[in-house]
Amino acid sequence: MTSIRELAELTWEDVRDLDRARTVVLLPVGALEAHGPHLPLGTDNWIATAMARAAASRLAKHGLGALLLPALAYTTAPFGAAFAGTLSVAPATVAALVADLATETTRQGFAALAIANAHLDPAHRAALADAQRLAAARGARPVFCPDLTRREHAARLTDEFRSGACHAGRFEGSVMLAERPDLVRMAVARALPPVPASLSTAIRDGATSFEQAGGPRAYFGWPAEATAEEGAATAATLGDILADAVLAALAPERAR
Repeated sequence: MTSIRELAELTWEDVRDLDRARTVVLLPVGALEAHGPHLPLGTDNWIATAMARAAASRLAKHGLGALLLPALAYTTAPFGAAFAGTLSVAPATVAALVADLATETTRQGFAALAIANAHLDPAHRAALADAQRLAAARGARPVFCPDLTRREHAARLTDEFRSGACHAGRFEGSVMLAERPDLVRMAVARALPPVPASLSTAIRDGATSFEQAGGPRAYFGWPAEATAEEGAATAATLGDILADAVLAALAPERAR
């Protein structure tokens, strides 16, 4: 069984012939949002896609196929709204779209919808949680979306991620160096001073924008320290987090 196939590249007959009951649909979810002066606006989309691909490899080892959807790049992104190029849509729009995708994948007989989410804006995470509730209320097959900010998931990720100072810093810059080094302005990144302010702490204290959180250039952390090696390891861990959530939930069903 091929570990992952991309829906947009298949014909309808290709999809008809898949073992859909043993195939998980993977939806990478990112954003178009400012990521400092050194990373592209679409950074989260490439990170989410890397996460989805890594999850597919793990699922294949357990006998499950994976079907990759095009990344969802449009979402709510109020923290970066003041920066040119950031595009934000209403949370209700995101919730409705993702719930509709869950309904459609259920109608077509797929095992589940797994969301590889790399955009951690609180309003966006709330929209995905609303989508899961909407999908469940419609009787859709399971929708999995591990929240990386939860302690059990964050503990598996890097020191910078756990510090909360991890937007366009070493954590995200490393994954981009592993996935799309051609889009990383590393000469710029090396000249950037660290911004150790914790976004998670600032959010708890009521901040609603990057500027209020202490990131006037839309980055936090240590961008100069990013490496492709760390990025590859991080992408694999992100994939493991998503795959583990899917496998843990589907195991009882698959055992029937």
